[in-house]
Amino acid sequence: MAAGARVVLLGPPGAGKGTQAKLLEEKFAAPQISTGDILRKAVAEQGDLGKRASEYIRRGELVPDQLIIDLVAERLKEKDCEKGFVLDGFPRTIAQAQGLEELLKKMGLALNCVLSVQVPHELIVERLSGRRTCKGCGALYHVVFDPPKAAGTCNRCGGELFQRDDDRAETISNRLKVYEDQTAPLVSYYRERSLLKSIDGVGKVEDIGKRMIQALGDVAA
Repeated sequence: MAAGARVVLLGPPGAGKGTQAKLLEEKFAAPQISTGDILRKAVAEQGDLGKRASEYIRRGELVPDQLIIDLVAERLKEKDCEKGFVLDGFPRTIAQAQGLEELLKKMGLALNCVLSVQVPHELIVERLSGRRTCKGCGALYHVVFDPPKAAGTCNRCGGELFQRDDDRAETISNRLKVYEDQTAPLVSYYRERSLLKSIDGVGKVEDIGKRMIQALGDVAA
């Protein structure tokens, strides 16, 4: 497999990882890989792994680490990952990080870098609690940063805008606590392996992207 950018993005919900992953994908021709996307695709296709994942989701349970790792393994073997990949939302736990390490080792690969996006909690709450979603077409807005032309109405389809339950302040606080409890320990895990680079996630999207590319240096050269 050819060398390329093999990157993990860490950061709390609302840190802008998805947006930055897309920018890195364009820069390095390395696909953004989101476990949420992988799960949805696997469940829709109903292959062996997808059926197993469906059972956990149907019962409202978390999909086990090993099953997530198996799904990621399948994705990393696809041709578009030959030039690298940007993992967004995986790993979430130390067990997943260890599984990823073993998986890459079997493939004769290793991570180049882990970018940890740093954003103050109060800014995350402001970002997420201000989001509004169109009931009609699903378009996203923000009451401060990207408001619709007419309050409560979608610019595209005229649909009604609403606040999702997981964008409410109390829910966001709970999500941040889960992140701190489960995912933040990965910062120490990757720091010990000299892979971690911290990125200031405050500011314009393009400026944050430049910081990431600068931090990656010639990893993907």
